[in-house]
Amino acid sequence: MIPLVHDLAGETVLVFGGGPVGARKARRFARETRTVVVSPEFGDRDFGTAELIRAAPTADGVSSWVERFEPALVVAATNDSAVNDAIVAAASDCDALVNRADQSGSRDVGSVVVPATVEDGDVSVAITTGGGSPALSKYLRERIETELDGAGAMAALTADLRDELKESDTSPSERRDAIRAVVRDPSVWKALRTGDANPRREVARVIRDTQRGDS
Repeated sequence: MIPLVHDLAGETVLVFGGGPVGARKARRFARETRTVVVSPEFGDRDFGTAELIRAAPTADGVSSWVERFEPALVVAATNDSAVNDAIVAAASDCDALVNRADQSGSRDVGSVVVPATVEDGDVSVAITTGGGSPALSKYLRERIETELDGAGAMAALTADLRDELKESDTSPSERRDAIRAVVRDPSVWKALRTGDANPRREVARVIRDTQRGDS
């Protein structure tokens, strides 16, 4: 499988299944999309802002639900393999992506795996084992969370810096070297993470040092 980042803003995600897996996926997708969960019961679980519809679709009836909502992505998270089979087929008929929660390993064309994700601002890191070991994905996500602290602020800072350098008389190679030096400097990271120093002051120092090194 090839990891891709897909913008689902403005799209609908249809989740079949109100168990723990369905709830977890609904919470994730509901942050950015219209998410609808269809299940005969939901229990005391957190589905975020997803719309909950209490119903028990049969294998013969899932296609009508997919046609009704015209989702970009369908999640098959029921405890009935026959129903999940029908969900996959219905999603394929409607040219929708499908995430099947009860299988790992080889998958049909159009199938996707929802990775464990670490986010800081506009920076995100996705971890997947191809659906084979969610426990490992979770463990790696927890390890990466600390390392990613401040990355969103660094992305915003260097985006502004890139625009500013473009407006100056610096060459493309000088801009590239300056931004790389800023990204690699521990003092800039510390300033962004702790607020003990002015990040802009640290950036100016790094650029001065870089320019001196070129002279």
